[in-house]
Amino acid sequence: MAFSGALTLTDLNDFITPSQACIKPVEQVKPQEVAKEPGGASTEIQIDSSGSYYEVSVNGLPQNKTNGIGAKKLEQAQISLNDCLACSGCITSAESVLITLQSHTEVLNFLESNPDVSSPSHKVPVLSIAPQCLASLAASISSSSSTPITLHRVYCRVQAFCSQVLGFEHIYDTTFARHIALLEHAQEFQERRAGGGKLPMLASACPGWICYAEKAHAEMLPFIARTKSPQQIIGTLVKEWLGEKWGKKPNEIYHVSVMPCYDKKLEASRQDFHNEIYSTRDVDCVITTGELELMMREKGWDLSVPVQDELESLPRGPAGSVFPELMNHPGTSSGSYLQSLIDMHTSTSPDTLDLSVRTVRSSDYEEYTLKKRESGEVVFKGAKCYGFRNLQNVVRKVGREAGKGYDYVEVMACPGGCVNGGVEGEMQNAKWGDKEWTKRVEEAYWHNLPTPPASPNLSAETRMANEADRAKSRRQRLFRTQYKAVESEVIGLAVKW
Repeated sequence: MAFSGALTLTDLNDFITPSQACIKPVEQVKPQEVAKEPGGASTEIQIDSSGSYYEVSVNGLPQNKTNGIGAKKLEQAQISLNDCLACSGCITSAESVLITLQSHTEVLNFLESNPDVSSPSHKVPVLSIAPQCLASLAASISSSSSTPITLHRVYCRVQAFCSQVLGFEHIYDTTFARHIALLEHAQEFQERRAGGGKLPMLASACPGWICYAEKAHAEMLPFIARTKSPQQIIGTLVKEWLGEKWGKKPNEIYHVSVMPCYDKKLEASRQDFHNEIYSTRDVDCVITTGELELMMREKGWDLSVPVQDELESLPRGPAGSVFPELMNHPGTSSGSYLQSLIDMHTSTSPDTLDLSVRTVRSSDYEEYTLKKRESGEVVFKGAKCYGFRNLQNVVRKVGREAGKGYDYVEVMACPGGCVNGGVEGEMQNAKWGDKEWTKRVEEAYWHNLPTPPASPNLSAETRMANEADRAKSRRQRLFRTQYKAVESEVIGLAVKW
């Protein structure tokens, strides 16, 4: 496989970092030319001890003054998240690009400046959190004690902090949105098998993988599922469905999402998830698990201290729950997309099916095959592929054997999956390595998850499905998205050799 021009030998590991200077040009406004007086001073750029840049005339006079001694400080060039998404200069995102507009500081600034609820300009603050983040927080708490803590108890403490200290009016976990994503994922797979798209279908929930495919392997885009990730589905539910129930327009809601991955910040910034009519995004700001912990430390909140009612059988939001919470599921801690398709086949097949699992290299690359017990006929073949090393092999295999190899591949950019997201390792104890920490987070993820009732209250799911079925275009808008290849702008002078 021909590597992208942005890749070097130093990138051959599971975490691909930029090996090239950012090549996105910063828009410059050409100043109006002013006739120079004879003998006028020339200017030069000087750098002070703090690294700031100043425009100074050669004779010591600033360009924008006619007398006196001084210098004009130049503004720092800035690149937005949209610029980063439109650029093909690097494979993954530099953290420094993400901090400006998608950070906990922005969240705190909004909450402090948000008018009172009685004001017409008040925005409803909503927070959603991924179960992988709860698992990391649980592992962090358990690392200092001998007793493991459940996701339910951590979730209650996060709810208490976000509502009582920060002032969020509604807090949800994303497991119900994941449930919707799995149902839509299965629906899309059936459509493709019936002739409506290419196979194998590749998972679409990992933004690191999506950015990589758009910038380096455009030939993979037709194979990637169009189903939105749980983050963006909960964004749609909050801004459109719940907004309608609350009598609020999408731009009258401020939605913050807590995610285990920096690339989720880029996903929320995609133009496809921007409402042009109301000039707002489905998810206004994404913060990481580490940033949530930082906010707790800054506010003096101890997550290891129990809160009232956390021992109840089911968690409850500060204003009551409209979605089922912490919904359990079999499969993997990265969404169980592959497992949902396996379950779909076993539950709908008139024949008895046997599942076999083969480890290709490690637990990050496994093949799953469903066969009819009597005839041995293969009815479904899928794979779980985590980490960029394994991802390269899948790209080659899909390109070479499209239509005759896998039916589905659950692709995640991080080794170990979402419990080992790019920010989760930041919280690990110094005495553990990456693999040991990932193991602890994985154990915390599955520890004593609440068992869902036999007939869970899925009225929201039913209503959403009914509304989506009214028109195919509405279903596409609610639950699906699209991808665009980013043309390479790499030039020889920009590459660091």
